Amino acid sequence: MTAAGLIESFRRRERSPVEVAQEALGRIDAVDARLNAFVTRTADLALEQAAAAERSHAAGSAGPLAGIPVAIKDLVDVAGVPTSMGSLVHKDGVARADSPLVARIRAAGAVMVGKTTTSEYGWKGESGNRVNGPAHNPWRHGLTAGGSSGGSAAAVAAGVVRIAQGGDGAGSIRIPASFCGVFGLKPTVGLVPTVAGSGLSAQGPIARTVADAALLLDVMAATSFSETLEEGVEGVRAAWSADLGYAAVEGDVLGVAAAAARRLPELGLVLEDTDPGLADPWPIVDPIWAWNQAQDEDPAKRELADPGRWEVVERGMRMTEADLAAAHEARERYTAGMDTFFEAHDLLVTPTMPCPPFRAGADQPGWVAGRPTEYLSWTAFTYPFNVTGQPAASLPCGFDSDGLPVGLQIVGRRGEDALVLRAARAFEQAFPWSYDGLDLV
Repeated sequence: MTAAGLIESFRRRERSPVEVAQEALGRIDAVDARLNAFVTRTADLALEQAAAAERSHAAGSAGPLAGIPVAIKDLVDVAGVPTSMGSLVHKDGVARADSPLVARIRAAGAVMVGKTTTSEYGWKGESGNRVNGPAHNPWRHGLTAGGSSGGSAAAVAAGVVRIAQGGDGAGSIRIPASFCGVFGLKPTVGLVPTVAGSGLSAQGPIARTVADAALLLDVMAATSFSETLEEGVEGVRAAWSADLGYAAVEGDVLGVAAAAARRLPELGLVLEDTDPGLADPWPIVDPIWAWNQAQDEDPAKRELADPGRWEVVERGMRMTEADLAAAHEARERYTAGMDTFFEAHDLLVTPTMPCPPFRAGADQPGWVAGRPTEYLSWTAFTYPFNVTGQPAASLPCGFDSDGLPVGLQIVGRRGEDALVLRAARAFEQAFPWSYDGLDLV
């Protein structure tokens, strides 16, 4: 049952929020030794919140998420719960207060069952860390769930929760959504309140269905996107780009994504094969990320850090403010170029990922279509839209020849998150996705 369906069952007194919370906690007990999606379980808090949700439904005062189990990424504070940030430096720290977005989720009556596995400070497109290790892919144990919101995506795919929170600074919602075969949206940057950072990041929802993701986003962003999901996409102008003009892509993954894109006209979209004609913005992303990772770092704590991340930190420490300013100037030019492209197109559609899931705990795949990879450069379809701040979603569109999920990315103009959600919803309804075949029982 979807989150929306559960809420209706609570209203009708057909299901109990406490019962559903116990089921979610039981599911964690059953699968997480193999999945490793959670770094912290919050059973007492969940049952307390579930009991409050049950009372609110009985009183007719329930919030929009009352009784729905939710997982929170372990880069975001939940009052009274550890926030390790995937770091040995913070593994024993306990948050004093909710982050702004968690405060909204709590006020909406959600049941928070735990904090999910993430890489150290979300530094890479994988979830491995030195606190509790990597989250595994629910479709194939031993392969990555992606990152850095890998634990959240794995928990959703494995049926522990219907909805989960994630954060995305270079693809960290869309990477695991694609690898785990779930829906994930990086909203327009700034739509959801967040703490200060690189300026590339956005907080967003991960869910099995678009409608459930919209339900969580409505709460996180204080919006009403759920009300527009069924408006359709007739006549919407979409561009399909197989490689954005520069990306390396594994042929098997590209074939699945391209076949899905070719079906978009069946939904009423007008599809054109083209790309924005812009250079790879990795030289923009790399210095901004390196600078951000280096801020407030103490070289004396190097031995506690993820070695891969510390290489990025050292690069950031060598940068000057002039280097950072140059990167942001290039960002403005790149954004202007993408804005020009979107004057003639409402949506841009691409593969989400250039390759299938790789080994759990590895920093990166190493090679994509014969090209060596470095840091986040292999996520060539996702980071461009952190640079521009545009809404971008990944939705399941099929399986590769090895039976692993492939994601299709849909990108819209800044502020047009509703259109991205509508297009994803139309695709989902026309081409339903199944979770048969998960490597879990």
